[in-house]
Amino acid sequence: MQQLSHMKVLIVEDERPAFENMVEELSAIDENIIVLAGCNSVDESVRWLNNNPQPDLILMDIQLSDGLSFNIFKACKITCPVIFTTAYDKYLTQAFEYSSIDYLLKPISQDKLRNAIKKYKALQTHFVNNHSPAHDAFSYPEKKRSRILVKKGTEYQTIRVEDTGYFFTEHKLVFLVDKENRKYMAEKNNLSELEEELDRNCFYRANRKYIINANYVKRFKPLERSKISVELVLPVNEEIIISQENSASFKKWIGEI
Repeated sequence: MQQLSHMKVLIVEDERPAFENMVEELSAIDENIIVLAGCNSVDESVRWLNNNPQPDLILMDIQLSDGLSFNIFKACKITCPVIFTTAYDKYLTQAFEYSSIDYLLKPISQDKLRNAIKKYKALQTHFVNNHSPAHDAFSYPEKKRSRILVKKGTEYQTIRVEDTGYFFTEHKLVFLVDKENRKYMAEKNNLSELEEELDRNCFYRANRKYIINANYVKRFKPLERSKISVELVLPVNEEIIISQENSASFKKWIGEI
């Protein structure tokens, strides 16, 4: 078996004692593990990832000081596997939508961390033996839709993505509203599936119910508890609210359009 080289790791953790403990544990598990950096917020992580080569692996806390770490994926492209660490199990399903190979609940024992590292090495060895970089298996698919298949009555047609003001979900169905404020039922199972196929420079997952097009954002305003209310140029039946956890990533997204 081919010997693996140094493993370069990025740690995203906003509690200093937890970060230092993880560095010690990783060193005890394998002396070939190199911790490249420690980031303690969504913004710092995004800056680091945008200005440095991808690490081999990221150990990422979910709840950070400026929001959920899932927002990092909305602001930059991550092509390496991720091990999520958190004190809560409620994010388990969501975590595996983001290149995750494991989900460790705090407090993290050395055995659990060791097993997670073993899982990564097993994947790495597989791809080395098959002459393919491991991170390729976790890359976002380069499929940006230009048209969406929709249904109107008994007929089907396609709508250009750029002509879509927003998508929303209702009664477990996905709908599209175009630039003329016409509503169609999209042939998609859920917003999460659709989100992966849209250009993230143009579209943003505002909340569980809405995906909005930057070109149709009229204005937005802050609310209590750091939430944000977004108004579109198209009429919407209810207020579109960005949560406190997502407010930082929304401001970064809308500011870079």
